[in-house]
Amino acid sequence: MKKHFNWTNLRLLLVLGLVVFLFAFSTKRNEQRKLTKSIVEFVGEDQLFVTHETVNKLLIENKKDASAIRKVALDLNSLEFAINQHDMVEKSQVYVSIDGILKAVVKQKTPIARVFNANESYYIDYEGTKMPLSDIHTARVPLISGMNSQDELPQLIGLLRHIYDSEFLKRNIIGIQISPTGQLMMKNRNFDYVIDFGKSLAFEDKFKNYEAFFYKAIQDSSIYQYKKIDLKYSQQVVCTK
Repeated sequence: MKKHFNWTNLRLLLVLGLVVFLFAFSTKRNEQRKLTKSIVEFVGEDQLFVTHETVNKLLIENKKDASAIRKVALDLNSLEFAINQHDMVEKSQVYVSIDGILKAVVKQKTPIARVFNANESYYIDYEGTKMPLSDIHTARVPLISGMNSQDELPQLIGLLRHIYDSEFLKRNIIGIQISPTGQLMMKNRNFDYVIDFGKSLAFEDKFKNYEAFFYKAIQDSSIYQYKKIDLKYSQQVVCTK
């Protein structure tokens, strides 16, 4: 009995082989192509603490421009790692678009306070890590004095985030003095009184009381009479003329 040759299977094998060949050929050709350009895009904060040029230099690995780089030579993970190591960067994403553009989307660190001590000055970012000052922009954040060790930061980071997240507190609190016993004295932007905050415990209740006091004192103009606002106790506000 004669066996019939299966032309259908042969055609399928030929088509499959052609597809594999074309895919391998196009992939190889695509890898050998050079990039057209590089783009750095910042997201989040409006003000930049690091320049596009600085990030772009990391992105193209110190080459003159992106057109000197072949796609096959790219290691996107390494590029992301290099950018993320920058002191001003919180995280980044690096990818290549279909038209050969090397792009980095960068989120900067968010400074929420600035520390002054005898040896140095630096920012504290929203994640509670140390952030250097920028040469191109100064953040408008509360100034902290009296903090001589990073070990004090865990006790303060919640309070500092609360100030940053509140439009009222962000506008009003401009300075925090830390005593050796951990007591906090704060300064208001527009008035001469000091705020005796006590320790950072129950800070949400204390700030809530302060905001209520502030708006009432503004309404009756009594706010100009006070030299000290005592918030040490979370259930009351004591004012001294």
